[in-house]
Formats: sequence, structure tokens, C-alpha cells
Amino acid sequence: MDLIIRIIADGLVIIVFLLAIYAFLFKVPKKLWWPWGWRIVAAGLTAYLLARLIGYFFQPESLRPFEKLGVQPGAAFLPNPGFPSDHMLFATFLTLAVWFSTKSRKLTTAMIILTVIMGVGRVLALVHTPLDVVGGFFIAALGAVWYYWPKPPK
Repeated sequence: MDLIIRIIADGLVIIVFLLAIYAFLFKVPKKLWWPWGWRIVAAGLTAYLLARLIGYFFQPESLRPFEKLGVQPGAAFLPNPGFPSDHMLFATFLTLAVWFSTKSRKLTTAMIILTVIMGVGRVLALVHTPLDVVGGFFIAALGAVWYYWPKPPK
């Protein structure tokens, strides 16, 4: 069971990343790579910088769940208190990038499902609290402002 949780908590982010690369290369027309590419990079950087800033000023817990319980972590983690979840931030940012740049419902739905399962895996692996995971989602969503302004290409 520990191996399954580790695969879900750590491995699904790789699958989400590969799906995002596939979507950009094969679903976004080449003439729109630059207009969408810079928006995606700007959204990702905005989300990451917001996450670091918010995490600097707001840490609801000083210890991760596995540290509180005195057990081994069930997945990879960075040596920080954990808010917000970087895995969730990254997967959500990529899922939103695919949605806005491709409008592919099937691909986006698959990525949303994988992202949610990954977030649950991070909590089950005891490396994040539910608040860490939800925080990563909402902060990534704030970065999506770049998909609205300036007017996105069609």
C-alpha cells in the first residue's frame, strides 16, 4: 500500500506534466505557440512567486503531518513546513494551462482527475495537510490571470 501511495503522491505529477507537454505540442497550433507559451510561463512564475510569498508570511503548521506523528514520510517533500503544496501548485497550473490553451474537455478532465488524486495522495502520504493541498490549488488559480489579460489568442 505504501508503494501505491508513493506512486500516486509523486508519480502522478509526472504524468500531468507529460500530458501538458503533449497538449502544447499537438493541440495548440504552432502559430499560437509563442502567444500561449509566454502566458503559460508568466502564469507559472506568478503562481510560484505568490506561493513563496504567501508561504513566507502564512504557515498554518510548523511541522508536516509525518513529523507530528513521528513516522516516515510516504512521499518526497522539501524541508519546509509545507504550505502550499508545490506538487498541487504545479499540477493545477499545468491543468489550467491546458484548459485555456486547448479547450480540450477530455484532456483537461483527465488532468483534473489526476491532479485531485495526486492531492489526496499527498495527504495520505502524510507530507501535506488538506489545507496545504487546497492552498496550492487556489494559488495556482491566481496565476491564471495571464490567460485573460491581455486578450488571449484564438
